[in-house]
Amino acid sequence: MSDSPAQSRPRDERPLYDLLIIGAGINGAGFARDAAGRGLSVALCEKDDLAQGTSSRSGKLIHGGLRYLEYYEFRLVREALKERSVMLKKAPHIIWPMRFVLPHSPEQRPAWLVRAGLFLYDHLGGKDDLLPGSRGLDLRRCPEGEAIKDAYPKGFEYADCWVDDARLVILNALDAARLGADVYTRAACTRATRRADRWEVELTDTGSGEVRSLAARAVINAAGPWVDKVLKGAFEQGGKDRVKLVKGSHIVLPKRYATANSYLLQNDDKRVIFVNPYEGDKLLVGTTDIVYEGDPDRVAIDQGEVDYLLGVVNRYFATPYTRDDVLTSFSGIRPLFDDAQDNPSAVTRDYVFDVSDDDGKAPLLSVFGGKITTYRKLAEHGLEKLASYFPDMGKTWNETAPLPGGDMPGADFEAFLKGLQRDYPWLEADTATRYARLYGTLARGILGDARDYADLGEHLGADLYAVEARYLVDHEWARSAADILERRTKLYLVMSQAEVERVEAWVAREVSSHASASTAAGVDRVAAS
Repeated sequence: MSDSPAQSRPRDERPLYDLLIIGAGINGAGFARDAAGRGLSVALCEKDDLAQGTSSRSGKLIHGGLRYLEYYEFRLVREALKERSVMLKKAPHIIWPMRFVLPHSPEQRPAWLVRAGLFLYDHLGGKDDLLPGSRGLDLRRCPEGEAIKDAYPKGFEYADCWVDDARLVILNALDAARLGADVYTRAACTRATRRADRWEVELTDTGSGEVRSLAARAVINAAGPWVDKVLKGAFEQGGKDRVKLVKGSHIVLPKRYATANSYLLQNDDKRVIFVNPYEGDKLLVGTTDIVYEGDPDRVAIDQGEVDYLLGVVNRYFATPYTRDDVLTSFSGIRPLFDDAQDNPSAVTRDYVFDVSDDDGKAPLLSVFGGKITTYRKLAEHGLEKLASYFPDMGKTWNETAPLPGGDMPGADFEAFLKGLQRDYPWLEADTATRYARLYGTLARGILGDARDYADLGEHLGADLYAVEARYLVDHEWARSAADILERRTKLYLVMSQAEVERVEAWVAREVSSHASASTAAGVDRVAAS
């Protein structure tokens, strides 16, 4: 388990926080950043790595949710569209505009209905000067139509945004730590007992079994797919489960078209599938929607889902894909509020709060549902529910505050990238772009005074060098090769198994050496600064 340096303490002293947040997915990390910025003392605990569950296995979009209009989710879509503009300004390194081409299939939805939906989508969130409006396309006469079969001559185009979902979580946790929050990873909340005006809590290290005790005046259960499990386990609260688990799976394919746009494909079951450019020369295809009753820790794609996604792609794309083309895949669990809908696609993506206390003290707020686009507003609304318990809590503050690395003049990523390439001309273009995208303005601190690749330390594989890996261990809570290669960089997509094993060995040595030094000094391992 790891402390941020702001509140490292002797082990025999039980720290008292204003707020303990359980679950370091996007909602938990968003809560931690917002609450710490309002002056509350905050602890954020996560049983695995940051974003290891749902928040690194999404469709990686900041969007209003065009298809939610069919289910009359107007409040959610309006809020999401407004947040899309807010987030694009706050984190231009990990969020950027993307154009979506929708080949028209009249068997699913008539053209007038698609036009009406796009018109509403353009205007529901208010005026947006950052993204262009929708338009019709003749796919026979535009580059975007070259990948599509001749059977679909008509199409539509609209705008949304791409996001590196796992890094969005990590950047929120980084800023929470900067603002004074303690972040405990690999630390499961295993017991929580209400005592008068506070909660007494035990966190168990999921590797060593070490137990850490702390206290908090309030607790937020943002455990996502595990929210009901936490309530029944650590809090010993019974009752009906209030979250419906829906599995969404994605496959990664080689990209075989030249344009930079995404595609939104309508299937004959009225669902839609996204086909998005991914990590340069690949496509991310998803998602499925299947009610899931298994263990969220063991979720995996099945062959039926692979065939389903390939079937939708091959219905529209001129060049077919087969199972042999699937490069990798991943599955995540959406923890949706159970609104008794039978159709998984119709289950609301909106969020719901439940707050309980004891005579006005020691509140427990549980979060059900939500989507990555609206995490910031979810945190704001959740903290409003706790405002009466913390009368001195600061006001809303973070709408315009950039996330770490996002403090670029005019939120102009291209200008920043040019400046980085000018200052480090020896970096290959792809490497400079990767640093700029992942770290934004933090990249200069990682690269420091390096004048060539030799200054970056040991070469670990692909374009990963020790200086970057050490930064991720020291400042971003990375503790394994998967932490670095899957959730923080996506370099697993281009590394051999031998290179992955080299990174794993390097991380093990690095973490072990720091742990030994920290133990000798009598303090916990510092993971953020």
